[in-house]
Amino acid sequence: MKKTMIAGFLVIGATAFAASNTYKVEILKDSVIEGKTIKAGDYKVSMMNGNAVLKQGKEMFEVPAHEVNATEKPASTEVTYDQNNIKEISFGGSHTKIVFDGPATGTQSGM
Repeated sequence: MKKTMIAGFLVIGATAFAASNTYKVEILKDSVIEGKTIKAGDYKVSMMNGNAVLKQGKEMFEVPAHEVNATEKPASTEVTYDQNNIKEISFGGSHTKIVFDGPATGTQSGM
């Protein structure tokens, strides 16, 4: 009985830890991220193995990206575009920013 309860607590703890690194963003228009077209809508975003994982309902896709610790926390979530291409997402109330230009390579200045 004790083993079952401990395993249950471990699963709950792992789920809570994974959920803490998931952010929500609303994409207001059909957009492109790293060559992949995504539809407007609400997404959950997390980082896994050098990729941003975007989930909308049952649909999920991964794109190369890296996470940056921003110096300031924006008041609300901000999506930065270059024409129709999403370049970065800054999450409101957090220092977390996801940059869509592939995985981080070495040291980058100015971020």
